[in-house]
Amino acid sequence: MSWDEVMKQGNLKRLLIDSAGISEKVFESYLNLSDLDVLNSLVDENKIDKEKAAEIIASYFNVEYVDLRNVSVDTALFEFLPVVLANRYKCIPLKKVDNCLFVAVSERYSPDIEDRLEKTTRCKIVIKIGSSSAISKALDESGAASRLLESLSAEFSGINGEAVSKREKLGLESFVEEETTITKLINNFLLDAIQKRASDIHIEAQESSVTTKYRIDGVLQTISKPIHLDYHSTIISRLKVLAELDIAEKRVPQDGKFRIEVSGRDIDFRVSILPGAFGEDVVIRILDKNVVGKGKKLCLEDLGFDELTTKNLRRDISEPYGMILITGPTGSGKTTTLYGALSEVNDGTQKIITIEDPIEYLLDGVVQVPVNEKKNLTFSKGLRSILRHDPDKIMVGEIRDGETAEIAIQSALTGHLVFSTVHANNVFDVIGRFSHMGVDVYGFVTALNCVMAQRLVRRICGSCKVEYPIGDEFLRHSLIDRRKYGDHWYKGAGCGECNNTGYKGRVAITEYLKLTPVIREMIVNRRSLTDLYDEAVKGGLVMLRESGIKLAVNGQTTLMEVNRVTFIE
Repeated sequence: MSWDEVMKQGNLKRLLIDSAGISEKVFESYLNLSDLDVLNSLVDENKIDKEKAAEIIASYFNVEYVDLRNVSVDTALFEFLPVVLANRYKCIPLKKVDNCLFVAVSERYSPDIEDRLEKTTRCKIVIKIGSSSAISKALDESGAASRLLESLSAEFSGINGEAVSKREKLGLESFVEEETTITKLINNFLLDAIQKRASDIHIEAQESSVTTKYRIDGVLQTISKPIHLDYHSTIISRLKVLAELDIAEKRVPQDGKFRIEVSGRDIDFRVSILPGAFGEDVVIRILDKNVVGKGKKLCLEDLGFDELTTKNLRRDISEPYGMILITGPTGSGKTTTLYGALSEVNDGTQKIITIEDPIEYLLDGVVQVPVNEKKNLTFSKGLRSILRHDPDKIMVGEIRDGETAEIAIQSALTGHLVFSTVHANNVFDVIGRFSHMGVDVYGFVTALNCVMAQRLVRRICGSCKVEYPIGDEFLRHSLIDRRKYGDHWYKGAGCGECNNTGYKGRVAITEYLKLTPVIREMIVNRRSLTDLYDEAVKGGLVMLRESGIKLAVNGQTTLMEVNRVTFIE
Protein backbone atom coordinates (compact mmCIF):
# COMPACT_ATOMS: atom_id res chain seq x y z
CA MET A 1 0.00 0.00 0.00
CA SER A 2 1.44 3.39 -0.98
CA TRP A 3 1.32 6.45 1.26
CA ASP A 4 -1.15 8.11 -1.11
CA GLU A 5 -3.50 5.16 -0.74
CA VAL A 6 -3.09 5.24 3.02
CA MET A 7 -3.84 8.94 3.33
CA LYS A 8 -6.98 8.58 1.23
CA GLN A 9 -8.49 6.51 4.05
CA GLY A 10 -8.95 9.82 5.89
CA ASN A 11 -10.02 8.37 9.25
CA LEU A 12 -6.95 9.09 11.37
CA LYS A 13 -8.26 12.50 12.36
CA ARG A 14 -11.51 10.92 13.58
CA LEU A 15 -9.54 8.32 15.58
CA LEU A 16 -7.51 11.08 17.24
CA ILE A 17 -10.66 12.97 18.16
CA ASP A 18 -12.58 9.91 19.42
CA SER A 19 -9.78 7.89 21.04
CA ALA A 20 -7.32 10.50 22.27
CA GLY A 21 -9.65 13.40 23.02
CA ILE A 22 -7.91 15.74 20.55
CA SER A 23 -10.16 18.67 19.73
CA GLU A 24 -10.92 20.11 16.30
CA LYS A 25 -9.27 23.35 17.47
CA VAL A 26 -5.94 21.52 17.96
CA PHE A 27 -6.03 20.42 14.31
CA GLU A 28 -6.43 24.05 13.25
CA SER A 29 -2.97 24.79 14.68
CA TYR A 30 -1.40 22.20 12.36
CA LEU A 31 -2.40 23.63 9.02
CA ASN A 32 -0.79 22.08 5.92
CA LEU A 33 0.17 18.90 7.81
CA SER A 34 -1.21 15.49 6.95
CA ASP A 35 -3.14 13.65 9.65
CA LEU A 36 -0.18 11.32 10.17
CA ASP A 37 2.22 14.25 10.60
CA VAL A 38 -0.23 15.76 13.10
CA LEU A 39 -0.07 12.54 15.13
CA ASN A 40 3.73 12.55 15.07
CA SER A 41 3.78 16.20 16.15
CA LEU A 42 1.38 15.48 19.02
CA VAL A 43 3.68 12.67 20.20
CA ASP A 44 6.81 14.85 19.90
CA GLU A 45 5.14 17.61 21.91
CA ASN A 46 3.94 15.14 24.61
CA LYS A 47 0.28 15.94 23.93
CA ILE A 48 -0.39 12.25 23.41
CA ASP A 49 1.65 9.38 24.86
CA LYS A 50 3.37 6.83 22.65
CA GLU A 51 1.28 3.88 23.82
CA LYS A 52 -1.95 5.64 22.86
CA ALA A 53 -0.38 6.68 19.54
CA ALA A 54 0.58 3.04 18.87
CA GLU A 55 -3.01 1.91 19.58
CA ILE A 56 -4.41 4.54 17.23
CA ILE A 57 -1.95 3.69 14.42
CA ALA A 58 -2.71 -0.02 14.83
CA SER A 59 -6.42 0.70 14.50
CA TYR A 60 -5.81 3.03 11.56
CA PHE A 61 -3.88 0.41 9.59
CA ASN A 62 -6.04 -2.48 10.86
CA VAL A 63 -3.00 -4.13 12.47
CA GLU A 64 -2.86 -5.78 15.91
CA TYR A 65 -1.60 -3.58 18.78
CA VAL A 66 0.69 -5.24 21.31
CA ASP A 67 1.68 -3.89 24.74
CA LEU A 68 5.45 -4.44 24.90
CA ARG A 69 6.19 -2.77 28.23
CA ASN A 70 6.83 -6.07 30.01
CA VAL A 71 7.97 -8.15 27.04
CA SER A 72 11.37 -9.87 27.02
CA VAL A 73 12.86 -10.47 23.59
CA ASP A 74 14.08 -13.95 22.69
CA THR A 75 17.61 -13.06 21.56
CA ALA A 76 17.74 -16.17 19.37
CA LEU A 77 15.31 -14.39 17.03
CA PHE A 78 17.98 -11.83 16.16
CA GLU A 79 19.50 -14.56 14.05
CA PHE A 80 16.63 -13.87 11.61
CA LEU A 81 16.25 -10.12 12.23
CA PRO A 82 19.74 -8.61 12.79
CA VAL A 83 19.93 -6.28 15.78
CA VAL A 84 21.36 -3.47 13.61
CA LEU A 85 18.29 -3.74 11.36
CA ALA A 86 15.98 -3.83 14.38
CA ASN A 87 17.43 -0.54 15.60
CA ARG A 88 17.31 1.03 12.15
CA TYR A 89 13.60 0.26 11.65
CA LYS A 90 12.63 0.56 15.33
CA CYS A 91 11.25 -2.96 15.61
CA ILE A 92 11.74 -6.19 17.56
CA PRO A 93 11.12 -9.85 16.64
CA LEU A 94 8.36 -11.47 18.70
CA LYS A 95 8.25 -15.07 17.47
CA LYS A 96 8.89 -17.24 14.42
CA VAL A 97 6.43 -19.84 13.18
CA ASP A 98 7.68 -21.83 10.18
CA ASN A 99 8.77 -19.14 7.73
CA CYS A 100 6.65 -16.39 9.33
CA LEU A 101 8.47 -13.87 11.49
CA PHE A 102 6.19 -11.83 13.78
CA VAL A 103 7.64 -8.33 14.23
CA ALA A 104 6.50 -5.41 16.39
CA VAL A 105 7.12 -1.98 14.86
CA SER A 106 6.65 1.47 16.40
CA GLU A 107 3.91 4.08 16.08
CA ARG A 108 6.02 5.60 13.26
CA TYR A 109 4.89 2.65 11.15
CA SER A 110 5.39 2.88 7.40
CA PRO A 111 3.44 0.46 5.17
CA ASP A 112 6.50 -0.36 3.09
CA ILE A 113 8.47 -1.71 6.06
CA GLU A 114 7.16 -5.24 5.44
CA ASP A 115 8.75 -5.35 1.99
CA ARG A 116 12.05 -4.05 3.33
CA LEU A 117 12.17 -6.59 6.13
CA GLU A 118 11.09 -9.48 3.90
CA LYS A 119 13.91 -8.73 1.44
CA THR A 120 16.46 -8.70 4.23
CA THR A 121 15.22 -11.55 6.43
CA ARG A 122 13.83 -13.74 3.61
CA CYS A 123 10.88 -14.52 5.89
CA LYS A 124 7.21 -13.74 5.60
CA ILE A 125 6.74 -10.72 7.90
CA VAL A 126 3.65 -10.36 10.10
CA ILE A 127 3.41 -6.84 11.51
CA LYS A 128 2.16 -5.84 14.95
CA ILE A 129 2.44 -2.34 16.46
CA GLY A 130 3.83 -1.28 19.83
CA SER A 131 5.22 1.97 21.19
CA SER A 132 8.71 3.16 20.23
CA SER A 133 9.64 3.70 23.89
CA ALA A 134 8.76 0.09 24.78
CA ILE A 135 10.64 -1.20 21.72
CA SER A 136 13.75 0.79 22.65
CA LYS A 137 13.58 -0.51 26.22
CA ALA A 138 13.19 -4.11 25.02
CA LEU A 139 16.14 -3.76 22.63
CA ASP A 140 18.36 -2.27 25.33
CA GLU A 141 17.42 -4.90 27.91
CA SER A 142 17.93 -7.75 25.46
CA GLY A 143 21.67 -7.00 25.32
CA ALA A 144 21.65 -8.51 21.85
CA ALA A 145 24.27 -6.12 20.50
CA SER A 146 26.64 -6.88 23.39
CA ARG A 147 26.23 -10.64 23.08
CA LEU A 148 26.73 -10.59 19.34
CA LEU A 149 29.77 -8.38 19.82
CA GLU A 150 31.26 -10.84 22.32
CA SER A 151 30.78 -13.76 19.97
CA LEU A 152 32.24 -11.86 17.02
CA SER A 153 35.21 -10.69 19.08
CA ALA A 154 35.80 -14.23 20.28
CA GLU A 155 35.71 -15.40 16.67
CA PHE A 156 38.31 -12.81 15.67
CA SER A 157 40.52 -13.31 18.72
CA GLY A 158 40.74 -17.07 18.20
CA ILE A 159 42.30 -16.88 14.75
CA ASN A 160 45.68 -18.48 14.21
CA GLY A 161 47.90 -15.71 12.89
CA GLU A 162 49.88 -18.14 10.76
CA ALA A 163 46.72 -19.10 8.87
CA VAL A 164 46.45 -15.61 7.43
CA SER A 165 48.72 -14.37 4.71
CA LYS A 166 50.92 -11.76 6.34
CA ARG A 167 51.74 -10.37 2.94
CA GLU A 168 48.11 -9.44 2.29
CA LYS A 169 47.53 -8.05 5.81
CA LEU A 170 43.79 -8.51 5.29
CA GLY A 171 43.29 -5.34 3.26
CA LEU A 172 39.73 -4.57 2.22
CA GLU A 173 40.36 -5.46 -1.43
CA SER A 174 42.44 -8.57 -0.71
CA PHE A 175 40.15 -10.11 1.91
CA VAL A 176 36.68 -9.62 0.51
CA GLU A 177 35.38 -12.86 2.04
CA GLU A 178 35.63 -11.44 5.57
CA GLU A 179 34.32 -7.98 4.69
CA THR A 180 30.73 -8.87 5.55
CA THR A 181 31.75 -10.18 8.97
CA ILE A 182 34.00 -7.19 9.61
CA THR A 183 31.09 -4.90 8.72
CA LYS A 184 28.90 -6.80 11.16
CA LEU A 185 31.56 -6.44 13.86
CA ILE A 186 31.89 -2.68 13.36
CA ASN A 187 28.12 -2.16 13.17
CA ASN A 188 27.73 -3.92 16.49
CA PHE A 189 30.57 -1.94 18.05
CA LEU A 190 28.72 1.25 17.12
CA LEU A 191 25.31 0.03 18.25
CA ASP A 192 26.62 -1.48 21.49
CA ALA A 193 28.43 1.77 22.30
CA ILE A 194 25.25 3.80 21.77
CA GLN A 195 23.19 1.46 23.94
CA LYS A 196 25.80 1.67 26.71
CA ARG A 197 25.74 5.49 26.57
CA ALA A 198 29.38 5.71 25.47
CA SER A 199 30.70 9.07 24.31
CA ASP A 200 33.75 7.65 22.51
CA ILE A 201 35.02 4.36 21.07
CA HIS A 202 38.78 3.72 21.23
CA ILE A 203 40.33 1.09 18.96
CA GLU A 204 43.98 0.61 19.96
CA ALA A 205 46.60 -1.52 18.22
CA GLN A 206 48.84 -3.45 20.64
CA GLU A 207 51.82 -5.69 19.86
CA SER A 208 49.71 -8.76 19.03
CA SER A 209 46.07 -7.71 19.37
CA VAL A 210 43.52 -4.92 18.95
CA THR A 211 41.80 -3.61 22.08
CA THR A 212 38.46 -1.83 22.04
CA LYS A 213 37.41 0.53 24.81
CA TYR A 214 34.36 2.71 25.43
CA ARG A 215 34.40 5.97 27.36
CA ILE A 216 31.29 5.72 29.53
CA ASP A 217 30.50 8.50 32.00
CA GLY A 218 33.96 9.93 31.41
CA VAL A 219 35.94 6.74 32.18
CA LEU A 220 37.44 4.24 29.71
CA GLN A 221 36.22 0.64 29.95
CA THR A 222 37.67 -2.29 27.98
CA ILE A 223 34.94 -4.04 25.97
CA SER A 224 34.90 -7.66 24.76
CA LYS A 225 37.92 -9.84 24.02
CA PRO A 226 41.03 -8.52 22.23
CA ILE A 227 40.93 -9.04 18.46
CA HIS A 228 43.92 -10.54 16.68
CA LEU A 229 46.22 -7.92 15.19
CA ASP A 230 45.89 -9.49 11.72
CA TYR A 231 42.36 -8.06 11.55
CA HIS A 232 43.47 -4.55 12.45
CA SER A 233 44.07 -3.38 8.88
CA THR A 234 40.63 -4.51 7.70
CA ILE A 235 38.86 -2.80 10.61
CA ILE A 236 40.72 0.46 9.98
CA SER A 237 40.02 0.26 6.24
CA ARG A 238 36.30 -0.22 6.85
CA LEU A 239 36.19 2.80 9.17
CA LYS A 240 38.09 4.88 6.63
CA VAL A 241 35.57 3.95 3.95
CA LEU A 242 32.71 5.02 6.25
CA ALA A 243 34.46 8.31 7.10
CA GLU A 244 35.52 8.94 3.47
CA LEU A 245 39.24 8.93 4.32
CA ASP A 246 42.26 7.80 2.30
CA ILE A 247 42.62 4.04 2.75
CA ALA A 248 46.17 4.01 1.30
CA GLU A 249 47.49 6.70 3.67
CA LYS A 250 48.76 5.16 6.93
CA ARG A 251 51.56 7.50 7.98
CA VAL A 252 49.74 10.75 8.87
CA PRO A 253 46.74 11.57 11.10
CA GLN A 254 43.34 11.75 9.40
CA ASP A 255 39.96 13.07 10.53
CA GLY A 256 36.54 12.35 9.05
CA LYS A 257 32.94 11.70 9.95
CA PHE A 258 29.88 9.68 9.01
CA ARG A 259 26.26 9.40 10.06
CA ILE A 260 23.93 6.46 10.61
CA GLU A 261 20.32 6.19 11.70
CA VAL A 262 19.70 4.34 14.96
CA SER A 263 16.19 3.91 16.35
CA GLY A 264 14.91 6.75 14.18
CA ARG A 265 17.67 9.14 15.31
CA ASP A 266 20.55 10.44 13.21
CA ILE A 267 23.80 9.78 15.08
CA ASP A 268 27.02 11.49 14.00
CA PHE A 269 30.36 9.72 14.37
CA ARG A 270 33.57 11.78 14.20
CA VAL A 271 36.57 9.62 13.38
CA SER A 272 40.15 10.53 14.29
CA ILE A 273 42.99 8.24 13.15
CA LEU A 274 46.51 8.49 14.55
CA PRO A 275 49.55 6.40 13.46
CA GLY A 276 51.00 4.40 16.38
CA ALA A 277 53.89 2.01 17.03
CA PHE A 278 51.86 -1.09 16.09
CA GLY A 279 49.46 0.47 13.59
CA GLU A 280 46.82 3.16 13.42
CA ASP A 281 44.77 3.98 16.52
CA VAL A 282 41.19 5.21 16.15
CA VAL A 283 38.94 7.30 18.36
CA ILE A 284 35.29 7.64 17.33
CA ARG A 285 33.31 10.41 19.03
CA ILE A 286 29.56 9.70 19.21
CA LEU A 287 27.28 12.73 18.85
CA ASP A 288 23.50 12.42 19.10
CA LYS A 289 22.35 15.80 17.76
CA ASN A 290 18.74 14.96 18.60
CA VAL A 291 19.43 15.27 22.33
CA VAL A 292 18.78 18.98 21.97
CA GLY A 293 16.90 20.34 19.00
CA LYS A 294 13.51 20.51 17.39
CA GLY A 295 10.82 19.97 20.00
CA LYS A 296 13.41 19.22 22.72
CA LYS A 297 14.23 22.27 24.80
CA LEU A 298 17.06 21.69 27.25
CA CYS A 299 16.39 23.40 30.59
CA LEU A 300 19.00 24.28 33.20
CA GLU A 301 17.38 21.82 35.60
CA ASP A 302 18.17 19.03 33.11
CA LEU A 303 21.91 19.68 33.56
CA GLY A 304 22.02 18.42 37.15
CA PHE A 305 23.26 21.61 38.84
CA ASP A 306 22.38 22.30 42.46
CA GLU A 307 19.60 24.77 43.21
CA LEU A 308 21.92 27.72 44.00
CA THR A 309 23.99 27.31 40.80
CA THR A 310 20.84 27.06 38.69
CA LYS A 311 19.46 30.22 40.32
CA ASN A 312 22.71 32.15 39.80
CA LEU A 313 23.13 31.08 36.18
CA ARG A 314 19.50 31.82 35.33
CA ARG A 315 19.90 35.31 36.82
CA ASP A 316 23.09 36.08 34.87
CA ILE A 317 21.91 34.80 31.48
CA SER A 318 18.90 37.11 31.76
CA GLU A 319 21.19 40.18 31.74
CA PRO A 320 20.90 42.34 28.57
CA TYR A 321 24.66 42.30 27.81
CA GLY A 322 28.02 41.16 29.14
CA MET A 323 30.07 37.96 29.05
CA ILE A 324 29.35 34.56 30.61
CA LEU A 325 32.28 32.14 30.71
CA ILE A 326 32.25 28.42 31.48
CA THR A 327 35.60 26.80 32.27
CA GLY A 328 36.84 23.27 32.76
CA PRO A 329 38.82 20.53 31.01
CA THR A 330 37.75 18.74 27.83
CA GLY A 331 34.72 16.54 28.47
CA SER A 332 33.44 18.46 31.50
CA GLY A 333 30.14 19.42 29.87
CA LYS A 334 30.92 23.09 29.14
CA THR A 335 29.26 23.16 25.71
CA THR A 336 26.16 21.35 27.00
CA THR A 337 25.85 24.01 29.71
CA LEU A 338 26.01 26.76 27.07
CA TYR A 339 23.36 24.96 24.99
CA GLY A 340 21.14 24.78 28.05
CA ALA A 341 21.64 28.50 28.72
CA LEU A 342 20.86 29.39 25.09
CA SER A 343 17.74 27.22 25.14
CA GLU A 344 16.55 29.11 28.23
CA VAL A 345 16.94 32.57 26.65
CA ASN A 346 15.71 31.54 23.19
CA ASP A 347 12.17 32.91 23.23
CA GLY A 348 12.05 33.76 19.52
CA THR A 349 12.28 37.52 20.01
CA GLN A 350 16.07 37.83 19.74
CA LYS A 351 18.70 36.87 17.19
CA ILE A 352 21.05 34.18 18.54
CA ILE A 353 24.13 33.15 16.53
CA THR A 354 26.81 30.63 17.50
CA ILE A 355 30.23 29.76 16.07
CA GLU A 356 31.40 26.30 17.09
CA ASP A 357 34.09 23.69 16.44
CA PRO A 358 32.28 21.39 15.86
CA ILE A 359 28.51 21.89 16.12
CA GLU A 360 27.57 19.19 18.63
CA TYR A 361 23.80 19.64 18.85
CA LEU A 362 21.32 21.43 16.60
CA LEU A 363 19.33 24.15 18.36
CA ASP A 364 15.93 25.10 17.00
CA GLY A 365 15.71 28.79 16.07
CA VAL A 366 19.46 29.44 16.45
CA VAL A 367 21.87 30.25 13.59
CA GLN A 368 24.86 27.92 14.07
CA VAL A 369 28.13 28.44 12.18
CA PRO A 370 30.82 25.72 12.06
CA VAL A 371 34.50 26.68 12.21
CA ASN A 372 36.34 25.67 9.04
CA GLU A 373 40.05 26.43 9.35
CA LYS A 374 40.79 24.86 5.95
CA LYS A 375 38.64 27.63 4.45
CA ASN A 376 40.14 30.21 6.83
CA LEU A 377 36.91 30.49 8.83
CA THR A 378 38.34 30.78 12.37
CA PHE A 379 36.63 31.80 15.61
CA SER A 380 37.90 35.38 15.27
CA LYS A 381 36.92 35.81 11.60
CA GLY A 382 33.57 34.14 12.13
CA LEU A 383 32.88 36.34 15.14
CA ARG A 384 33.60 39.50 13.13
CA SER A 385 31.08 38.38 10.50
CA ILE A 386 28.49 37.47 13.13
CA LEU A 387 28.55 41.02 14.48
CA ARG A 388 27.39 42.28 11.07
CA HIS A 389 24.26 40.09 11.31
CA ASP A 390 22.57 42.09 14.06
CA PRO A 391 22.79 39.47 16.85
CA ASP A 392 21.42 39.95 20.35
CA LYS A 393 23.20 36.97 21.86
CA ILE A 394 26.36 35.24 20.65
CA MET A 395 27.96 31.95 21.59
CA VAL A 396 31.66 31.41 20.83
CA GLY A 397 32.48 27.71 21.23
CA GLU A 398 35.89 28.43 22.76
CA ILE A 399 38.15 31.44 23.26
CA ARG A 400 41.65 30.27 22.35
CA ASP A 401 43.57 33.40 21.31
CA GLY A 402 43.90 37.11 22.01
CA GLU A 403 42.14 38.25 18.83
CA THR A 404 39.00 36.22 19.56
CA ALA A 405 39.11 37.35 23.21
CA GLU A 406 39.33 41.04 22.26
CA ILE A 407 36.41 40.80 19.80
CA ALA A 408 34.29 38.91 22.35
CA ILE A 409 35.02 41.51 25.04
CA GLN A 410 34.16 44.39 22.72
CA SER A 411 30.94 42.60 21.73
CA ALA A 412 29.98 42.28 25.40
CA LEU A 413 30.77 45.94 26.06
CA THR A 414 28.69 47.12 23.08
CA GLY A 415 25.36 45.59 24.03
CA HIS A 416 25.62 41.88 23.23
CA LEU A 417 25.34 38.97 25.65
CA VAL A 418 28.31 36.69 24.87
CA PHE A 419 28.53 33.05 25.98
CA SER A 420 31.82 31.18 25.70
CA THR A 421 34.19 28.61 27.20
CA VAL A 422 37.87 28.72 28.10
CA HIS A 423 40.25 26.07 29.42
CA ALA A 424 41.31 26.81 33.02
CA ASN A 425 41.44 24.93 36.33
CA ASN A 426 39.16 27.22 38.35
CA VAL A 427 37.28 30.51 38.17
CA PHE A 428 40.27 32.71 39.04
CA ASP A 429 42.65 30.93 36.64
CA VAL A 430 40.42 32.34 33.89
CA ILE A 431 41.73 35.82 34.74
CA GLY A 432 45.29 34.61 34.26
CA ARG A 433 44.41 32.93 30.94
CA PHE A 434 43.01 36.17 29.52
CA SER A 435 45.98 38.17 30.84
CA HIS A 436 48.30 35.68 29.13
CA MET A 437 46.39 36.30 25.86
CA GLY A 438 47.34 39.96 26.16
CA VAL A 439 43.88 41.46 26.69
CA ASP A 440 43.25 44.58 28.75
CA VAL A 441 42.31 43.35 32.24
CA TYR A 442 40.11 46.38 32.99
CA GLY A 443 38.05 45.90 29.83
CA PHE A 444 37.81 42.17 30.49
CA VAL A 445 36.48 42.39 34.05
CA THR A 446 34.14 45.22 33.06
CA ALA A 447 32.59 43.00 30.37
CA LEU A 448 32.51 39.85 32.51
CA ASN A 449 29.24 38.99 34.28
CA CYS A 450 30.23 35.66 35.78
CA VAL A 451 32.57 32.68 35.52
CA MET A 452 31.54 29.11 36.30
CA ALA A 453 34.02 26.24 36.60
CA GLN A 454 32.55 22.76 36.33
CA ARG A 455 33.47 19.08 36.39
CA LEU A 456 31.41 15.94 35.85
CA VAL A 457 31.47 13.14 38.42
CA ARG A 458 29.88 9.75 37.97
CA ARG A 459 26.54 9.31 39.73
CA ILE A 460 26.06 6.31 42.02
CA CYS A 461 23.72 3.76 40.43
CA GLY A 462 20.33 4.02 42.13
CA SER A 463 19.68 0.28 41.76
CA CYS A 464 22.69 -0.91 43.80
CA LYS A 465 23.49 2.03 46.08
CA VAL A 466 24.76 0.97 49.52
CA GLU A 467 26.26 2.73 52.53
CA TYR A 468 29.82 1.79 53.39
CA PRO A 469 32.54 2.92 55.83
CA ILE A 470 35.66 4.83 54.73
CA GLY A 471 38.91 4.25 56.66
CA ASP A 472 40.77 6.97 58.52
CA GLU A 473 43.80 6.81 56.24
CA PHE A 474 41.77 7.49 53.09
CA LEU A 475 39.92 10.33 54.82
CA ARG A 476 43.23 11.88 55.88
CA HIS A 477 44.52 11.55 52.32
CA SER A 478 41.33 13.26 51.11
CA LEU A 479 41.65 15.98 53.80
CA ILE A 480 38.22 15.08 55.17
CA ASP A 481 37.34 15.88 58.80
CA ARG A 482 34.89 13.31 60.23
CA ARG A 483 33.61 15.88 62.70
CA LYS A 484 32.51 18.13 59.83
CA TYR A 485 31.18 15.60 57.33
CA GLY A 486 30.15 12.62 59.47
CA ASP A 487 30.53 8.89 58.78
CA HIS A 488 27.84 8.26 56.15
CA TRP A 489 29.34 7.52 52.72
CA TYR A 490 27.90 5.63 49.79
CA LYS A 491 28.89 3.63 46.72
CA GLY A 492 27.34 1.37 44.08
CA ALA A 493 27.78 -2.33 44.72
CA GLY A 494 27.51 -3.13 40.99
CA CYS A 495 24.53 -4.60 39.12
CA GLY A 496 23.18 -5.26 35.65
CA GLU A 497 21.76 -1.73 35.39
CA CYS A 498 25.25 -0.18 35.59
CA ASN A 499 27.29 -2.95 33.92
CA ASN A 500 28.68 -3.76 37.39
CA THR A 501 30.51 -0.44 37.64
CA GLY A 502 28.45 1.00 40.50
CA TYR A 503 27.85 4.17 38.50
CA LYS A 504 25.19 5.25 36.04
CA GLY A 505 25.12 8.73 34.52
CA ARG A 506 26.96 11.84 35.66
CA VAL A 507 26.24 14.92 37.71
CA ALA A 508 27.98 18.32 37.70
CA ILE A 509 29.98 19.95 40.48
CA THR A 510 30.51 23.69 40.11
CA GLU A 511 32.36 26.76 41.32
CA TYR A 512 30.41 29.96 40.55
CA LEU A 513 31.90 33.46 40.68
CA LYS A 514 29.71 36.52 40.30
CA LEU A 515 31.75 39.60 39.32
CA THR A 516 30.79 42.12 42.01
CA PRO A 517 32.21 45.68 42.04
CA VAL A 518 34.56 44.70 44.90
CA ILE A 519 35.87 41.62 43.05
CA ARG A 520 36.35 43.68 39.87
CA GLU A 521 38.35 46.32 41.74
CA MET A 522 40.52 43.69 43.43
CA ILE A 523 41.33 42.06 40.06
CA VAL A 524 42.22 45.38 38.42
CA ASN A 525 44.45 46.25 41.42
CA ARG A 526 46.10 42.80 41.06
CA ARG A 527 45.33 41.64 44.59
CA SER A 528 46.60 38.18 45.57
CA LEU A 529 44.68 35.02 44.72
CA THR A 530 44.20 34.33 48.43
CA ASP A 531 42.56 37.72 48.95
CA LEU A 532 40.29 37.15 45.92
CA TYR A 533 39.18 33.74 47.20
CA ASP A 534 38.56 35.07 50.71
CA GLU A 535 36.36 37.86 49.34
CA ALA A 536 34.53 35.47 46.97
CA VAL A 537 33.85 32.97 49.77
CA LYS A 538 32.40 35.80 51.86
CA GLY A 539 30.03 36.44 48.95
CA GLY A 540 28.95 32.79 48.84
CA LEU A 541 31.50 31.09 46.54
CA VAL A 542 31.53 27.30 46.99
CA MET A 543 34.76 25.79 45.68
CA LEU A 544 34.76 22.84 43.28
CA ARG A 545 36.00 20.30 45.79
CA GLU A 546 33.55 21.44 48.46
CA SER A 547 30.74 21.14 45.90
CA GLY A 548 31.83 17.55 45.15
CA ILE A 549 32.14 16.54 48.80
CA LYS A 550 28.57 17.76 49.41
CA LEU A 551 27.36 15.45 46.64
CA ALA A 552 29.31 12.54 48.17
CA VAL A 553 27.82 13.20 51.62
CA ASN A 554 24.33 13.32 50.07
CA GLY A 555 24.91 9.95 48.38
CA GLN A 556 24.91 11.18 44.78
CA THR A 557 28.56 10.29 44.08
CA THR A 558 31.55 8.75 45.85
CA LEU A 559 34.49 10.41 47.54
CA MET A 560 36.78 8.49 45.13
CA GLU A 561 35.06 10.23 42.20
CA VAL A 562 35.50 13.64 43.80
CA ASN A 563 39.21 12.90 44.30
CA ARG A 564 39.47 11.79 40.66
CA VAL A 565 38.29 15.10 39.18
CA THR A 566 39.44 17.71 41.74
CA PHE A 567 42.78 18.72 43.23
CA ILE A 568 43.42 17.74 46.85
CA GLU A 569 45.06 20.89 48.21
